[in-house]
Amino acid sequence: MTMQTDTNRAGWATAAILVGRLVFAALFIMAVSFKLMGIKQTADFIAAAGFPIPLVLAWLAALLELGLVAAFLTGAFFSEAALVAAVYVVFLGFSFHGPSHWKTNQSEFGFFVDHFTFMTGLLFAAANGPGRVLTLRRGWLSRT
Repeated sequence: MTMQTDTNRAGWATAAILVGRLVFAALFIMAVSFKLMGIKQTADFIAAAGFPIPLVLAWLAALLELGLVAAFLTGAFFSEAALVAAVYVVFLGFSFHGPSHWKTNQSEFGFFVDHFTFMTGLLFAAANGPGRVLTLRRGWLSRT
C-alpha cells in the first residue's frame, strides 16, 4: 500500500486559514468600530445588562477587541487570542442574549446560539493555529 500526498489540499487549506483569520479580524474590527463610534451607547447597553462601571467596561472591551484584531491579523499569540475570544463570545452570549432575554424576544435565542457557532470556530482555530504563511510565530501554547 502506498501513501499519496494531496498537493492541492495544502493550497486550499492555506487559503482557508487566511480567509478565516481575516473573517475573525473583520468581525472584531466591526465590533470595536461600533464601540469607538458610540462608546457612551455601548456603556449604556452594558449598564442595562446590570454591570457596574459600564464606561470602564466598554473601554476595556474595545481594548480587548483591538488586541484580538492584532493577533488574528499577525498570527502572533493566535491560539491564545482565539481561546480568549471564545470565552469572551460565550460570555457576551449569556450576558446580552441569554435565557433571561428569551421571554420578551424569541429572536434573542437565535443570537444566543450564534455565539456558540462563533465559539466553535474560534476553538477550532485555536487548536489548529494561524497557519504557515503571513504568521508571526509567537505564543505560549504549543500544538503537537
